Amino acid sequence: MDDPQIRRRHDDDLKACVEALATVYEADRYPARWPDDPAGWLTPGGLVDAWAAWDGTHVLGHVALTRTGPAMAAEAGLAPDELASVSRLFTTASARRRGVASALLSTASAAAAADGLRPVLEVEDGGGAAVRLYGRAGWRLVSSRVGDWTTADGRTALLHTYIAPAAAAR
Repeated sequence: MDDPQIRRRHDDDLKACVEALATVYEADRYPARWPDDPAGWLTPGGLVDAWAAWDGTHVLGHVALTRTGPAMAAEAGLAPDELASVSRLFTTASARRRGVASALLSTASAAAAADGLRPVLEVEDGGGAAVRLYGRAGWRLVSSRVGDWTTADGRTALLHTYIAPAAAAR
């Protein structure tokens, strides 16, 4: 396989992104519940931008950057207008251990930093690979809280808020 290309996501990419998300859902149950409108789920309210990693004609991963709401900003200890939220980050099984998730995270973080914003994100406790990725990238755990939903294995969600290193926002 060639090195994946990360590029800004366009509307006509959504079908391929949904197909990739479906494989992730089948393998990992991410998202915890399959959305009624998966393309809409990949395009959440407050969307600033989104990117997809491609290997030729196949999507290997996806990430979005959104405006940060007051609740997550409070968890991070900063004002919403100082932050940008990394969301909808996933990689397909074929992209794992190839640095795709790290590259997508870096792309979104760099875009936030270019706008003078500090990246922040939330992850469910069961996302061990994601938690390890954020730790390797220098992200810092700033808070944890019990969610208002259950995971695929029936646990009440435990959500962790991470903030990017200050250097990422320069």
